[in-house]
Amino acid sequence: MHAHHHDHVPPVTDAAGRALGIGIVLNLAFVIIEAVAGILGQSMALLADAAHNLGDVLGLVLAWGANRLTRRLASTQFSYGLGSTTILAALVNGITLALVSLWILWEAGMRMIDPPDVHGLVVIGVALAGVVINTLTAWLLLSGQKDDLNVRGAFLHMAADAAVSVAVAISGVIVLLTGFSRIDPILSIIVSVVILVPAAGLVRRSLQLVLQGVPDEVDLDEVARFLDSQPGVTDRHHLHVWALSTRETALSVHLVMPQPPADSDAFLHELQQDLQHRFRIRHATVQIEHGSRPCPIDD
Repeated sequence: MHAHHHDHVPPVTDAAGRALGIGIVLNLAFVIIEAVAGILGQSMALLADAAHNLGDVLGLVLAWGANRLTRRLASTQFSYGLGSTTILAALVNGITLALVSLWILWEAGMRMIDPPDVHGLVVIGVALAGVVINTLTAWLLLSGQKDDLNVRGAFLHMAADAAVSVAVAISGVIVLLTGFSRIDPILSIIVSVVILVPAAGLVRRSLQLVLQGVPDEVDLDEVARFLDSQPGVTDRHHLHVWALSTRETALSVHLVMPQPPADSDAFLHELQQDLQHRFRIRHATVQIEHGSRPCPIDD
């Protein structure tokens, strides 16, 4: 007996899609304002944050595009649909953030050697605007980031940006009160570190999913114990768990049952529902064997 269970889960909600779209518009406008202010105010912190925010805009665009592609139905060429684009978007997003942070480190180092004059009031005003915009965008993405790595990546960027903007505003206050202009590149270095931490985590998790690794949210040992505990199961092999997207997880397994249940369909349906409710595994393929012959498929 060989059963497939493909529970058609609604795509990322329209609310999440709208939140990403609003975030794109808000942050793109802010990038332009911040870049102009950074040039006029001679602030490396503002220019660095503008570059970082531009990377976030691209990340939001990728997340929005992947969100739209998850709505595409399965086809003969893409039998699972295009949900895996959310994984690729998260990976590109993380790599972009890492590259931006390295660029900030380089530029900040140059400014440490030759610090420019910084206009504190300009820096403070633009940075506080960034706090408002980034916090608003993060709030819009708050609900959607809990169950979707793609949306979570965008949320983490916005939340980090809000904190970064606070740091930039602080640098403006210090320059205004003390004239210590090197605080600007010093805080730029701190900005780059703040970016690197979530970027590294995002790259690790998305790369893990690209390589068909088990998602962090799934404990494979616990899944194995659950399957072994099913009535009538004497052995289990070919257990595989992987991500179809940043929202959906798949499983395949062979269960050895010398005495299959009287109602095999009921057993399989209940098992697949339990996998979904306990482990959020929505796509399960379960093959039942009697154990009279060795399984011809090698691990």
